[in-house]
Amino acid sequence: MEILEKNDINLRLIVRDADVPLMNALRRLALAEVPCMAIEEVVMIENSSVLQDEIIAHRLGLIPLRTDIDTYNPPEACECQSEFGCPKCRVTLTLDAEAKDGTRTVYSGEIVSENPEVLPVSDKVPIIKLAKNQKLKLEAYARLGRGKVHAKWQPVSQCTYKYYPKITTPSELCEDCSKCADICPKKVLSAKDGKIDVRDLLGCTMCMDCVEACPKGKASPLKIEWEKNQFIINVESTGALPPERVLKEATKLLGKQLNEFEEQIKAEQQQ
Repeated sequence: MEILEKNDINLRLIVRDADVPLMNALRRLALAEVPCMAIEEVVMIENSSVLQDEIIAHRLGLIPLRTDIDTYNPPEACECQSEFGCPKCRVTLTLDAEAKDGTRTVYSGEIVSENPEVLPVSDKVPIIKLAKNQKLKLEAYARLGRGKVHAKWQPVSQCTYKYYPKITTPSELCEDCSKCADICPKKVLSAKDGKIDVRDLLGCTMCMDCVEACPKGKASPLKIEWEKNQFIINVESTGALPPERVLKEATKLLGKQLNEFEEQIKAEQQQ
């Protein structure tokens, strides 16, 4: 692996000696199986706003929460086995907002958590607008969940991969023609003095527009291909988990599922 880009929410890697089934499995696991925290239940104590309780609860559920997956258990794996949860599988959050002097907007930064490690990723997510003398008071419960159950439990906003591009440019000069470079939406190619050069290889999406724009048609010396068993994967986190942790957890889950599948095969063979 080679890291191309890394920050708090985005991770871009070159993965070598892999194949499509492996890359797609990691992508699907990151989207659907890696757990993160989200608000599941809301108890409305007072709501004098114009919005119904259900709409506010839905908005709260979609606010990404920083997740501590090492401390909390998934509800189905917690020893309490209670629909109400316990401190080992549930985080309690509260919100008490009031518009005293005039209309104001209530933001996610006003949510108070019993665990300072589990809070909204951003303080600036608008929840509701309150008119003068309106009040919103509630208690919410967040639990670990998976994206296959609801999108609010997806730790990533996107997880994609593509082949590593391979571009062969003409060895001879292309006189008075720069159509392939001009049509490229990503400006991957550059034309200068009749010569076509690759300016940004990793930006190529292999759309083939440049090849189709060549006046030589199928005889075009410009070739857009991809490296076999080499990919670029991009993981963009919602902020619930660091992107490298998402990829690590997806890898662990894949290993666990493969081991379970192997055990099932062995059990079938022994029967």
